[in-house]
Amino acid sequence: MPVQKVALITASSAGLGAQIARVFAPDFRLVINYSANKARAESLVQELSATPSTHPSPTTPRFHILQADVSSKSSVESLVKDTIQTMGRLDVVVSNAGWTRMTNFSNIDEGVNEDDWDKCFVMNVKTHLWLAYAAKNFLAETEGTFISTASVAGVKPSGSSLPYAVTKAAQIHLVKSLAVILAPKVRVNSVSPGLLLTEWGMKFPESKREAARENTKLKRLATVEDVADQVRVLALSRSVTGQNLLIDGGSSL
Repeated sequence: MPVQKVALITASSAGLGAQIARVFAPDFRLVINYSANKARAESLVQELSATPSTHPSPTTPRFHILQADVSSKSSVESLVKDTIQTMGRLDVVVSNAGWTRMTNFSNIDEGVNEDDWDKCFVMNVKTHLWLAYAAKNFLAETEGTFISTASVAGVKPSGSSLPYAVTKAAQIHLVKSLAVILAPKVRVNSVSPGLLLTEWGMKFPESKREAARENTKLKRLATVEDVADQVRVLALSRSVTGQNLLIDGGSSL
């Protein structure tokens, strides 16, 4: 029997997280994490359960749903603990949570909101640190990998808000730092999509979405399918660590 590897994906009941789950479902056992919408998480698992699996008779559940508020350190710790108790091991962690508030990036008056800075730093930096720290020993046992969802806004000043862009840059540097600290057993990387037309991305006005598309070299926005495929590549690549993979149609060039 092949080893039944386990992936934990945060914020995975919808959008990019759900698509990452779809890409991993055929040959990984999955922990689906949600914040508030349990029905959406259950609907995703029902969908995934219908997909073929390389593990027709897993020794532990093929899918497991866990609620967690990832803005809470203790909740993040419990998420990892519950994952190990139910699934028995941990091979891949995809730290996919984040937060922003839609503002005019160019308006400095909108960029100095203290609450935005505090929440962005917790959700775009600290939660990824907490999750990596809670999972590090289990990932070391399996020589696993930690992958964080960042943003092109962390590379090129842009995006929904100034605090979002700055904390995404911090998140990318956190990933590089963790790649050094957790080597040689754990690989740590990030993906940085451009604008994704998810439920969140559709909150941008159509004019901004079209401008973002025009700003790419390929004249197309990345899709959640594009990004999820690259997350899987990073999960399987044994020799890649400390990298931030830009998936932005060349908009940062």
